[in-house]
Amino acid sequence: MIRSIVDAAHAGSSAPTLIVMLPPAYSGPEDFVRAGFVAAARERRLDVDLAFAALELRHVADRTVLTELWQELLSPARAQGRTVWLGGISFGAYLALCCAERHPGELAGLCVLAPWLGTHLIAGEIARAPDVHAWEAGEPAEDDEERRVWRFITTQASRALPIHLGIGRDDRFAGRHRLMAAALEPDAVDIVPGDHDWPTWGRLWERFLDLRLAGNFTAGPV
Repeated sequence: MIRSIVDAAHAGSSAPTLIVMLPPAYSGPEDFVRAGFVAAARERRLDVDLAFAALELRHVADRTVLTELWQELLSPARAQGRTVWLGGISFGAYLALCCAERHPGELAGLCVLAPWLGTHLIAGEIARAPDVHAWEAGEPAEDDEERRVWRFITTQASRALPIHLGIGRDDRFAGRHRLMAAALEPDAVDIVPGDHDWPTWGRLWERFLDLRLAGNFTAGPV
């Protein structure tokens, strides 16, 4: 089973919205708590439950996390009629994209902060295209995860799934982030000063909460 830290908006009952976040490599669910992710949501009095999942070495090696994540956290929440957002940071954000590619139309939205987006090979191939939408993924093999994820990204501008891409301006993966940003609508992209680190991710999380979940924002299909 996936180890996770769950923080409920209300003791003894489920909130109408669940946000599941996956950590960057070499981090765990406790790091989200230490970085103030729970406190930021509670300070805003948002009626959302939070689940921060752990990524074990076996998950990274064989991607069993995608099946377990869906079966243990996401699908049960959807069966209860809850709105489900999935997100992550760095490699966790990449896995969130992998999961969304496998389950199109079944999430309310994606929150990907500073995502790892594959190797230089695939990024270079896309960068050499006239523009990101002119790149052709072809029919990726079942195990060609990077190509499948990028095909998913480049088809999202015209689809209903809300995507929130949060990036630090000085992030070491900024080049690949710009490629993803070019594939999305401008209002899907949020940029703040900062590098590939927890202080920057914390600021991006707070802005995600303010821009997407507070006020009059309407989520996509449940």
